[in-house]
Amino acid sequence: MTPRPGRLGIGIIGAGRVGPILGAALAGAGHAVIGIAAISQASRDRADAILPNVPILTVPEIVERSELVIIAVPDSELASLIAGLAATNTWQPGQLVLHTSARFGTGILAPAQAAGAIPLAIHPALTFTGTSIDLARLADSYFAVTAPSPVLPIGQALVVEMGGEPVIVAEADRPGYAEAIETATAFSSSIIEQATNLLAGIGIEHPGAVIAPLVRSAVENALASTGPDRRTLRQRSRDELDDGQFPFDQFNSEDR
Repeated sequence: MTPRPGRLGIGIIGAGRVGPILGAALAGAGHAVIGIAAISQASRDRADAILPNVPILTVPEIVERSELVIIAVPDSELASLIAGLAATNTWQPGQLVLHTSARFGTGILAPAQAAGAIPLAIHPALTFTGTSIDLARLADSYFAVTAPSPVLPIGQALVVEMGGEPVIVAEADRPGYAEAIETATAFSSSIIEQATNLLAGIGIEHPGAVIAPLVRSAVENALASTGPDRRTLRQRSRDELDDGQFPFDQFNSEDR
């Protein structure tokens, strides 16, 4: 197979439930995952399962070798990680740096941007399992994209290549977006747990299976009243991109 032009060398910092899945999705689009940083044995096992034959590298090695760095770490670790790599002059001018936090926009990437890196904040609105099941679910998922205007199409194109739908969220609106995501996730979990416990309490076996069709239909009906369906939004997002052209050529290492 002839490689597609404009493919990126991607490094991933964080082998939790999100990072390896996004790496696998982008690898499926023809990009090359050059390495992943994983510390615990569980994270190493996950990385090996989702990204077989991708080497485990140190964080500085990831940054030094990648045209796109994906940072998928807990919010509490994000600022210190970015600042620490800036303090050691590890960030590379011209490379793309993407974090997956819902709460933060690109402001938290300021130390990397000051070193010449290009900031992207892309959050998938999906509850991840950390297994290959998530790859199929990405096709029905939306991603919040925050980036400086000149590189916003790059963030959108990356989302489309992962199979998702990009939704532009302004920098100032990221906290509100994060609150909405947290509310939906916590509410869904607590309500389903309460309902299944009530059914189990009256002796109904497999309560989750019993209410699953009800929950799905109730959610679909509620969402249907909020705006256009997924198919309409999917077409709109693709129309906003330039005839399927993905603007990655300028980030190939030989051109930097």
